Amino acid sequence: MAGILDKFFSGKQQLPSDEFSDDYVEINAKPVNRTGQAKVIVRPFIIEDFADIKPALDALREGYTIALVNIKPLKDKDLVELKRAVNKLKKTCEAIEGDIAGFSEDWLVVTPNFAQVHRGSPADLPPVNPGQ
Repeated sequence: MAGILDKFFSGKQQLPSDEFSDDYVEINAKPVNRTGQAKVIVRPFIIEDFADIKPALDALREGYTIALVNIKPLKDKDLVELKRAVNKLKKTCEAIEGDIAGFSEDWLVVTPNFAQVHRGSPADLPPVNPGQ
């Protein structure tokens, strides 16, 4: 036992020579597309119960998901739980420095910190040119 503790508290790094070598494999934790850029996933979620927000929260915390959240089933079922779920989504959104907004009466969009929800009328948007 004393030998094991000496390895941790001696200040010297004692590693077996065969355990680590110059060869290593680098693992990229970010999902990437063919151009090497991180992928952004737009993913729908349906909230029927307060517990159903967990997958959406987990995906948002990863940082590459824009969540489209259908709150209608929970709204029809329990307004108190709906308020609780929306508050949890808001707090998570603040923590990741993202953005959250409602569109229509039954949907929320929640984005990570690199995206922002446009607020304004459709007339404020630039025209779309499908030929470009």
